[in-house]
Amino acid sequence: MSHSSRRAFILLLSVSMLTAIPAFAGHSWGGYHWQKGSGPVVLQLGDNVSGVWDGHLAAAERDWDGSSVLDLSVGAGGTRPKNCRPTAGRIEVCNARYGANGWLGLAQIWLGGGHISQAVAKMNDSYVMNEPEKLHVMCQEVGHGFGLGHTSEDGSSQNTCMDYYQNKNGSDWTSTTTNAHDMQMLDSIYSHVDSGAKLLPPPPAMGYIDFVGRGQWGEEVFRSENGRGSTFFLDFGHGHGVLTEVYWAGDQNELNHDQDPDAPAPWMTPRN
Repeated sequence: MSHSSRRAFILLLSVSMLTAIPAFAGHSWGGYHWQKGSGPVVLQLGDNVSGVWDGHLAAAERDWDGSSVLDLSVGAGGTRPKNCRPTAGRIEVCNARYGANGWLGLAQIWLGGGHISQAVAKMNDSYVMNEPEKLHVMCQEVGHGFGLGHTSEDGSSQNTCMDYYQNKNGSDWTSTTTNAHDMQMLDSIYSHVDSGAKLLPPPPAMGYIDFVGRGQWGEEVFRSENGRGSTFFLDFGHGHGVLTEVYWAGDQNELNHDQDPDAPAPWMTPRN
């Protein structure tokens, strides 16, 4: 991608994300989507998660499968949870102790020929999350894999997992499922048939980068006003790139010393 093309891409992405700030505005993630034929997009979610996350993955799959343009299923994982490498044509979903790096959830989509070619969703067990927050993060990171952005980024609830609401405790199930607006947004994103499009397969090197640290995500192209989210773009050239959306931990998310006893304390903010 040339410098001018990259600037145009960043402008398009930034504008699309800024329009997602008002409640229930459009929340397409840069307009990117999976290649679609005449029927629904058939996608498998790779189950690379442990037992404490299996129920949340199943719930997210059921919610998103309510869309008329998606035909989803959960299948055996195709990667190791710690590195969560992508598999062409599907979304790999993983959880692991990714370290005290400040984020709870991370979603990535690989772009080729203007379409998503593969995606991953990661949940970071190095931080403590209550059960509603786990479901919120799982549902949101999987949702990013379809090309959806956020409905809001100010911390308010739009009663969808695609907002930035912060679940306060184990009985606060606000914003843990999809809503009608999410389904309408998917209908809009996938309203056309990509019969003439040519999907570019990802270069082999793109599947062998762990992408767990800020230095590997490329250029930061968007940051939410409340600081809870960031989006990065890594340009591989020749029409290929990776978009990374990072959901940062909140003040209530202490490091999980039961699972990560050597992690530093107290909780560290991801920014200076």
